[in-house]
Amino acid sequence: MNDPSILENQPNSTDASQNESAQAKSPPTPAAQAKIHHDAFTWELPAEEITLRIRWFGLCVGYVLVNFVGNNSAIQVPQLNWILTLGAIYALADTYFSFRGRVFLGEWPLIISVMEALFIGLLCHYDAGLNSPFRFYYLLSLIVCSIRHSPAIAYMTLGLHLISFTTILFTSPSIPADWLTQLLLMIVWMGWVAWASIAFSSLVKRTSMELSAANAQLQQNQELLEERIARRTSDLQESQALLVQQEKHAAFGLLAAGIAHEVGNPLAGISSLVQLLNRHNNDEYTCKRLQEVDGQLHRIQRILRELIDFSRPATTERNRCNINELITESLNISKYYKRKKGKKIITRFAENLPVVQVVRDQLVQVFLNLILNAMDATEEGESIEITTQARDGQILISVHDNGQGIREEDKPKLFQPYFTTKSKGTGLGLFVCKNILEHSNSGTIEIDESVKAGAKFIVSLNCDELQGLAEIPPGPANEIKFVITT
Repeated sequence: MNDPSILENQPNSTDASQNESAQAKSPPTPAAQAKIHHDAFTWELPAEEITLRIRWFGLCVGYVLVNFVGNNSAIQVPQLNWILTLGAIYALADTYFSFRGRVFLGEWPLIISVMEALFIGLLCHYDAGLNSPFRFYYLLSLIVCSIRHSPAIAYMTLGLHLISFTTILFTSPSIPADWLTQLLLMIVWMGWVAWASIAFSSLVKRTSMELSAANAQLQQNQELLEERIARRTSDLQESQALLVQQEKHAAFGLLAAGIAHEVGNPLAGISSLVQLLNRHNNDEYTCKRLQEVDGQLHRIQRILRELIDFSRPATTERNRCNINELITESLNISKYYKRKKGKKIITRFAENLPVVQVVRDQLVQVFLNLILNAMDATEEGESIEITTQARDGQILISVHDNGQGIREEDKPKLFQPYFTTKSKGTGLGLFVCKNILEHSNSGTIEIDESVKAGAKFIVSLNCDELQGLAEIPPGPANEIKFVITT
């Protein structure tokens, strides 16, 4: 049956493109937003690496100043070394947490600022007071704080450092004459360094966030593009499979019509000769032989007629059809299949099933594909059971064979085009069945996962006339006896 309606029911490519464009313009997905937040968090780790280097640089310079360069007294050197050692212990803890992907005391940044203000204040107090070179540690601390934390924390740290430096002034044994100039100069230096560091780090953070957002958007677009390519590839495969199936049906239809024409004319001549011979007064033996010949001629003509009916171009017109009759028609066609021999076919048709509005030829093709697949899956002596029933507002048709069954890993791929478990199969039978039912909105097809032996496919057809009606169970078993033999 040549079925042009199958391709007509394919998804519209224009609509698909519009949907894809809308998806491309959509805001970042939750996964993309999570990626942005993750990148924002991971900013802390590179910032921590920078701050660690600044800390260790300051400590190394401090040890050199105390022990090799400065003019400190014998009393001051041990005290300063102890203070620097406390700073080194803190730096080691910070380094340890950094290697583990965490920020030491990251949830309490003001505690760190208080500790640093106290640490620098003690160094300056035990060194040279306001003239101590350790006062420049305040600037390093502000740079570190601006890199690691928010502007609000940085400005709070600036206030703590100003308090610390002012405390040094008033706790010094001797206050220098230019103390006000030094204090104002240090306030200007710390304020300027804090502002510049905050501005620079904010610029870097904002640029990093923008790059992260752009990267997340690119990743989202890449995933969308890959999904679009996969979907288009699948659509092309399905369209190609349907075209192949249509070409096969068209070629089969032309072949069947040609055979019927070429064979029909000689058959008509032979039939005429038999009828002429029957008019003579023949003996009983001759009459019986002529009747047998005439019967065989009628059977050949019936076979050709069924062949032509099956291969004619299919119509897309919906008609009210009896499901049991459509299955019987499919069985009549399948009796000419070469692998029918030795198979027991049992039908259990429900009685008084309501008619359904379907495309007759399409549904015959669905049932025929399932029956032929069942014949391929069974050996001589095995059976195929076809059942119809009504339940939950649907007519259920099941084709169950007791053959070798289907492997679990193959079940998800059964309805994909070109997938087959047969050595000479095309892999289009079940795909065409699913395509016909879904695109015509007639129903669905699925494999029954609960079956342990063989394979069982269930076709569920929509039927409005079943709404509110009681369940219609399968009828009694009936074994099909084909007239034709192989």
